[in-house]
Amino acid sequence: MTGKSFWESGHRPTLIMAFLYFDVAFMVWNLLGPLAPIIAGELGLNPAQKGLIIAVPTLAGAVLRLVNGFLVDRIGQKVTGAIGQLIVIAGLFVAWWFGVSSLEGVIAVGVILGFAGASFAVALPLASRWYPPEHQGKAMGIAGMGNSGTVLAALFAPLLAHAFGWNNVFGLALIPLVLVFIAYMLLVKDSADQPPAKTMGEYVRGYFRMLGEGDAWWFILFYGVTFGGFVGLAGSLPSWFTGELSMTPIQAGYATAACVFVGSLVRPVGGAMADRIGGIRTLSLVYAISALLLAVISFAPVSFLVMFPLFFAVMGVLGIGNGAVFQLVPQRFRNEIGVMTGLVGFGGGVGGFYLASSLGLAKQWTGSPAAGFLIFAGLALIALAGLSSVKKRWRTTWGAAIQGVRI
Repeated sequence: MTGKSFWESGHRPTLIMAFLYFDVAFMVWNLLGPLAPIIAGELGLNPAQKGLIIAVPTLAGAVLRLVNGFLVDRIGQKVTGAIGQLIVIAGLFVAWWFGVSSLEGVIAVGVILGFAGASFAVALPLASRWYPPEHQGKAMGIAGMGNSGTVLAALFAPLLAHAFGWNNVFGLALIPLVLVFIAYMLLVKDSADQPPAKTMGEYVRGYFRMLGEGDAWWFILFYGVTFGGFVGLAGSLPSWFTGELSMTPIQAGYATAACVFVGSLVRPVGGAMADRIGGIRTLSLVYAISALLLAVISFAPVSFLVMFPLFFAVMGVLGIGNGAVFQLVPQRFRNEIGVMTGLVGFGGGVGGFYLASSLGLAKQWTGSPAAGFLIFAGLALIALAGLSSVKKRWRTTWGAAIQGVRI
């Protein structure tokens, strides 16, 4: 332990910019979710296709996080983040300037937006490497609270689409992206505590070495449920509210924004809670409660007064879980945080892709997305069982070696 307070122990401008960078990146990463009901109406998409356009950015972001994990360790967090931001800015400019008028075009935009989702593998190491173990939960929670950008997408994308057309939303999104990019380049600084740069071969071997670690797979699963559930619901709720409750896209955006806001707001709470009572105990509560809530959602009567509180609650619980997972990851894999952030982020993205696409498929095949919620509740129970199976070993091996930190 360093003995320094949280704010004394790291680099405050970098932490703040990690949050802002993550925030605007998440905003554009999730643009297609709140726009999906409008796009589907104009292009004549069925529920499965609508679920696909919501899920594509999530899957693309998951894959690209692996690339960013390599670049973070090879060329540093700041340069990696700058490259990703420039690609997203250029891609959105092209989409806005030339326009998008087909399912294939929307999917292509979704792939570009995946570069924004890959910001996860940059922003979290950017914050993590500045802070000692006893402050990891808080630092990662603050940086990770950038997933609140999803709130901005849910609030403003439908309003702007109604006023200017959904293609022009891509152009309007460039304004905050460019402003944050400028501030990022001026204020962000990589920590001096960097691992030695790796070659591509070393990095690939590092990935395979990490995949040979059973603990890595557990973390992939754990984040696949918490973050996958969060981002999958964030993208899918606008379509659920419009499709199941016949709300307008703007009304659905407001309802989604409220649910996403609580999930984002409590992420630092999850990190601080994990610092206080231990990440394992926090996650155990998260998986038990989220499984219960998702099961209730799958069987509850479809009305706003019943479903909105349930969605609000489950998003809050999953948000706490996101903070708790990343209190544990740096403790277990501090020297491989770039690789592990990529791998764990990949798991989260795959979880989000699965949930969003499964809800669309369930709606297409059965007329209701209920089965998708129920299956994801089962995944939460699997995560709880897995956590219960490893917690004793974790606490008596690597957890016991971290002085003053509860896992």
